[in-house]
Amino acid sequence: MAEAHPVGFRWVMKAKERGATVIHVDPRFSRTSALADVWVPIRAGGDIAFLGGLVRHIIENDLFFRDYVVHFTNASCILREDFRDAEEGATGVFSGWSGEQCGYDRASWLYQGDGGLSFPERDLTLQHPRCVFQTLRRHFARYTPEMVETICGISPLLFHKVADALVAASGPEKTAAICYALGWTQHSKGVQIIRTAAILQLLLGNIGRPGGGILALRGHASIQGSTDIPTLYDVLPGYLPMPRGDGSEATLRDYLAQQTKPTGLWHSLPAYFISLLKAYYGKNATPENDFGYDWVPKITSNHSFFEYLYDMADGKMEGMFMMGQNPAVAAANSRFERASLSKLKWLVVREMVEIEAATFWRDSPEIEHGELKTEEIETEVFFFPAAGHAEKEGAFTNTQRLLQWRQKAVDPPGDARSEAWFMHQLALRLITKAKQSNDPLDEPLRVLDWWYPEDERGDPKMEAVLAEINGWYTVPQPNADGVVFGVDRAGNPHHGPQIDGYPRLKSDGSTASGGWIYSGVLGPDKINKANSRNSKDYLGHGWGFAWPGDRRIIYNRASASPDGEPWSDRKKLIWWDQVQRKWTGADNPDFPVEKSPGFRPAGNESGLDAIPGDAAFMLHEDGLGWLYVASGLQDGPMPTHYEPLESPVHNALYSRDTNPAVHWFTRQENRFAPPGDPRFPFVLTTYRLTEHHTAGGMSRFLSHLAELQPELFAEISPELAVELKIANGDYISIVSLRGAIEARALVSRRIRPLHLNGKTVHQIAMPFHFGSAGPVKGGATNDLIPISGEPNVTIMEAKALTCNIVPGQLPRGPAFDDWLNKYVPKGGPANLHPEQPAAGAPCARAGGGHGLEGKIDTR
Repeated sequence: MAEAHPVGFRWVMKAKERGATVIHVDPRFSRTSALADVWVPIRAGGDIAFLGGLVRHIIENDLFFRDYVVHFTNASCILREDFRDAEEGATGVFSGWSGEQCGYDRASWLYQGDGGLSFPERDLTLQHPRCVFQTLRRHFARYTPEMVETICGISPLLFHKVADALVAASGPEKTAAICYALGWTQHSKGVQIIRTAAILQLLLGNIGRPGGGILALRGHASIQGSTDIPTLYDVLPGYLPMPRGDGSEATLRDYLAQQTKPTGLWHSLPAYFISLLKAYYGKNATPENDFGYDWVPKITSNHSFFEYLYDMADGKMEGMFMMGQNPAVAAANSRFERASLSKLKWLVVREMVEIEAATFWRDSPEIEHGELKTEEIETEVFFFPAAGHAEKEGAFTNTQRLLQWRQKAVDPPGDARSEAWFMHQLALRLITKAKQSNDPLDEPLRVLDWWYPEDERGDPKMEAVLAEINGWYTVPQPNADGVVFGVDRAGNPHHGPQIDGYPRLKSDGSTASGGWIYSGVLGPDKINKANSRNSKDYLGHGWGFAWPGDRRIIYNRASASPDGEPWSDRKKLIWWDQVQRKWTGADNPDFPVEKSPGFRPAGNESGLDAIPGDAAFMLHEDGLGWLYVASGLQDGPMPTHYEPLESPVHNALYSRDTNPAVHWFTRQENRFAPPGDPRFPFVLTTYRLTEHHTAGGMSRFLSHLAELQPELFAEISPELAVELKIANGDYISIVSLRGAIEARALVSRRIRPLHLNGKTVHQIAMPFHFGSAGPVKGGATNDLIPISGEPNVTIMEAKALTCNIVPGQLPRGPAFDDWLNKYVPKGGPANLHPEQPAAGAPCARAGGGHGLEGKIDTR
C-alpha cells in the first residue's frame, strides 16, 4: 500500500501514530513492510491457506464475536442434507460438480427448507451439525498452523503472532481493517481469497463498524466508478445484471422474474432497471414497448477481454477501440496480445502518448525478432490524442464509494479531447447515420435519448450527465418561478425535477436514473454534492458524496447490537433512539430508518419489509452477512485452497491441485507448466513501483520519473543469486512457457527462500511497467503471464506462476527464436498441465462449459 497507494497509506501511518498495529503479508519486503509492525513473507498463491488458518484458529479457540456472529451472519442457517463439502474425501470438489460441463449444479448449496434464501431455518445455538457455523468449522479443520507452514512457508510462531494481534484488535471496543489490492484479485481463486477475508472479518465483528471493513485498493482513481457505472460486459449501471440472450429473458417480464429478489433491497430491481431504460430511451420507452427492453443488448456468451482477444487472433474481429488501456504491455501473455493486434483491420487508440498498442506494428519485440513484419501487417491504426485528468471535468469514485468532482484546470492542447467529447461526438454521428437507415439493427441508435447540452468545445456538460445518473422525474414541469428543471441542447424542456434518493425510483416510467446507487448526489436542490468540500465530522460528511445515500460506512446497522444499543461508547456509530423511534447517529443509517430492532417478519413479507430489525445486511435476501455463499458464486460456497495454475508443488490439502471451475484458455501460445516442472522451478510474482503507473503510459514518458526508475529489474534472493552465479546488476533472462524477457538482477534480502515441507522454494518479484516505447524501454513482464480466467470474474492469474532464470542477455534479432526454442520447445500438446483441458474442450474457454452461468452475481 505504501508503494502503490502512498496517499492512502498516509492514513495507515496516522493510525499507527495513534497505536494501531500494522501487519503486512507479502512475498517481498517492501516500503509497506518497512513501516509495518509485523511482516509476514508468504508464498504467492497461499493466501486462502493462511486466511483459512486464521478462521480455524478463531473458531476452535472460541475467539469470534458471538453476539455479532449469531445475529448478523448466516452462521445459524441450516444447509441441505445433500450438500457435500470439498473436505469429504479431501477431493477439493463440492457437490454438484460436472466434469463434462466444467461447472457446478449449485442446487445442493442452498439452505434447507421452503423459505429459500429469504426465510432460512436457523439454530441460534450454532450446534446443529448442518448449520453454517459447524460446516465452516469442519471445512477449515485441517487448516492448522502446521499446514499453513507447509503451504505458505509461514512459521507457527509468526502465524500465532498475527492471530493474536488480529483478535486483540477486534471486539466491542476495537475493530481491525483489511486492505488488499491485485495481490489478492489476480489469482485463479481471487474472489474466494477475498471471501475468506470477509469470513474472517464477519467472525471478528469487523464489518459495518468504524475502523473495520475490507478495503479494495483500486488501481486507478476511479476503478470503483468504472464498475459502478460499468465498463464491464455483464453488468449495467448500479450492478444490474445484463439481460441474457439464451431465451430465458426474452421479454421484460422474463427478465424481472429472473432477477428480482423476493426480499431485501433487490426486490426493488424493477424500479432501478426501468428507470435506467427511461434514462437510455426517454420518451421512446413506454409501457407499451416494455420501456424499450428489446433495444437493450443481450449476453449471448462470455464477452470478456480474453474471449475477444482469441477472436482477434483467429481473424474473427475487424476492429477495436482502445481507450485507457494498453494490452500490448499490461495484459496477460502480452506477447500473444501484440501478435493478435496484427490481425485487426483497424484499431483506434486514444492516448496522451504513443503507447505500445499504437506502435506495435513498427517497434515491438516481435518486429525486432522477425516474428512480425511491418510490411505484412494490415492493421490500420487511428491515433486520437487524449486529454489528461487536469484537462477535463467529471467525478472520480474511490474505494470508499466516494464521488469527488474535479474541475478542469486548463483546456487540452491542440486536437487532444476528453473521452466524453469523443464518445459524445461519435454518438451524434452514429445516431445521424442510423436515422438515415431503415435497418431494424439500427433502431437502438435511433431511439437513444441523446440530449446532453454542450460547452463551446463540443464537450457534453458533465454535470448534466451526473444529473441523469442521479435521476429525475420524467415529466418536465416548471418550479414556482416558472423555471423548467431540465433542458436539452436546443433549449427545449427535457425532464422534471431531480429525485433526492433511490427510494424515489418507480417501475411505472415516471422516473429515470442512469445509475440508481448514485441517486442523491445531485438532487432537487441542484447542488452537486460530489463537488462539496466542507467536511463536518470525522467521517467526512460534507466532503463529496458516498453512495448509497451518503452513507460513509456501509452495513452500519451492524455498528449497534441486536437491541439497537451501540456495542460500546468508543465504537458507536448509529443506534436506535427509543424516544424518536428511529435510527440516528453519526452516519446516515444503511437500514430502514423507522424499523425497530425488535421487528420480526411473519415470513410472508417482501422487499425490505421482510428484513428483521436485527439483520444488518439488507442487500441479501435473508438480511445476513454470508459466512457461506448459498447462491452467486461459480466455484464453491466456501473458500478452498487450490494451488496456482502453475506451481512448484502439489496441493497439500486436496487430491485436486487447481480450482476445478477455472477457465484455462487452452491454446498453443498459452501453455501452462505442470506442478513441479523442473524446467520452471521458481515462483514469479509481479508488483507496482511508486515511480511508475500500470503499463507506464503516464510515467515512462516523463523524464523525471523515467530517471527515478529507468530499467526493468527482477528481485532475487542472495541464496538464489549464489546458486545461479548471478551478481547484483547482472543481466538475466526470465523464461516461462509463454516467452522470455530480459532484466537486471536486483539481489536483495527483501525476498527470501521459503521452506515448504522439506523443499526450498525460491520466489522472484518483478514490476510490470516497461515496454518498447518511450524514453526508457524494457521487457514487458506480462509477456510471461498466462491468460486464464478466475471462474467468477475472468481475471488472470498474474501474481503466482513459475519461471526459469538464465544468466545473461537475450539474443537479438532472429536468434531469439532459436534461443527460446531451446528452453521452451514448440509443438506438443497445448494442455501440458494434467488438469488443463485440451483445446476445443468445453472447459478450455470461458465461453464454453459455464456458458451464461459464467457470470458472477455482482450483487
